[in-house]
Amino acid sequence: MAGVQHRSRTADTALVLSLVMELRLLRYFVALVEERHFGRAAARLHMTQPPLSRAIRQLEADLGVVLLLRSAVGVEPTPAGDVLYAEARTLLERAERARGRVAAAGAVALTVGMLADSAAEVGTRVVEAFRERHPGVSIRFREADFADPTAGLRTGLADVALTRTPFDDTGIGSRVLRSDPTGVVLRVDDPLARRDTLCLADLADRPWPQLPEGVDPVWGAFWNGATPVGGRLAGPVVRTVNECVQAVLWNGSVGVAPLGHALPVGLVCVPLADMPPSSLVVAWAVGNRSPLVGSFVDIADRSARVWGGVRSASRGCAG
Repeated sequence: MAGVQHRSRTADTALVLSLVMELRLLRYFVALVEERHFGRAAARLHMTQPPLSRAIRQLEADLGVVLLLRSAVGVEPTPAGDVLYAEARTLLERAERARGRVAAAGAVALTVGMLADSAAEVGTRVVEAFRERHPGVSIRFREADFADPTAGLRTGLADVALTRTPFDDTGIGSRVLRSDPTGVVLRVDDPLARRDTLCLADLADRPWPQLPEGVDPVWGAFWNGATPVGGRLAGPVVRTVNECVQAVLWNGSVGVAPLGHALPVGLVCVPLADMPPSSLVVAWAVGNRSPLVGSFVDIADRSARVWGGVRSASRGCAG
């Protein structure tokens, strides 16, 4: 009897593994049809091109049909490929809903860390999609300050985070939701506020708000005008966006911010032509295998494709 049960469990395990592999192949195929290019699809799937090519050949061999017409410029689905694409989308959506229901049944809550207004920037699409897939999951939000750009991931206080790069990403995975050009926040009566664009050199004699002592050096250098801490005139220490804004408003210092952020009356944000962009990301601890975390990341990533990923700004500083 024990031998029969063991064989049964082995067969069930093999079936589950087979189904997982088939779903993975379908996911690869859907990405390839949507991107129309092996290189772009591989980048979207966070893998290299050779294993993607092998996987698609395996799928065609298993089905006994040609699914894609390959050319030097990309790929196009055959009639059989069009049919499989429609069926695969339906199957993957059903699988995602089933995974969400299973995850919700075994989870009490998901803690989302956020930095400043990063959660608001993601928009309602993520909220609606996550609530639809996981109606029974309680969401807790934890707001972090500038001292922790991982918004609680590093300390284990958050399961997933909505934050901004760059920071030390050792042990942290992330996906870029949007890349924003940066600008310098100035008072409206500042002579530089009348300029269309500025360069970092224009701000060499201005005091910069300082982040808390001991902050991640990668993070600190970026918001210090792409300069290591100590390399600029020091302004007041700030821990939050509001403190930084008030330091500019009251003390006449300068601050760096992604373009498009709402500012109080009396302040403007002038694009910085030679400052790198700041990316809004969804991030997680690499060791966290929670299905809920994976689902949140996928929903945020998918929603970002809808509202676009890059804002443009003027460029062109001499030097």
